[in-house]
Amino acid sequence: MSAFDELQAVIRRHAAARQAEQQACETVLTGLYQALRTAGGPGMPLNNVMLDMALDPEVRLRPLPLGAFHVGWLRLGVCEVMVRVRWTGAAFHGEFGPGGTFQLTSVSEEDLAVLARQLLRELTATYASEDLPGGPDTLN
Repeated sequence: MSAFDELQAVIRRHAAARQAEQQACETVLTGLYQALRTAGGPGMPLNNVMLDMALDPEVRLRPLPLGAFHVGWLRLGVCEVMVRVRWTGAAFHGEFGPGGTFQLTSVSEEDLAVLARQLLRELTATYASEDLPGGPDTLN
């Protein structure tokens, strides 16, 4: 078998696992979106929250290898934030905004609600820091 044929075989052999991982990561992103939509409280959905799945700007391979990040852009009113999430075998690890990170070992509604509140707090702090002396340069 040539090296090219071997590459094709490996990619095909892991296709189902890659697809399952993608679906799981997109489920986390969709769950976070739903948690943000209900952040206004019971019976008060926020209509100005949107989710757009996207390609990770750091991706250098297609199809994505196992363990790669899956990306969604969340529009929260006038703010947009990129959220990256990947499965590491034991937990979902993610990144958002200028430096936010998270880890989920389970994906219950409560876990996603906690994550949604964390994301909102950290984004609020980021934008509030623009009010500090020296402006947004104090972030770097």
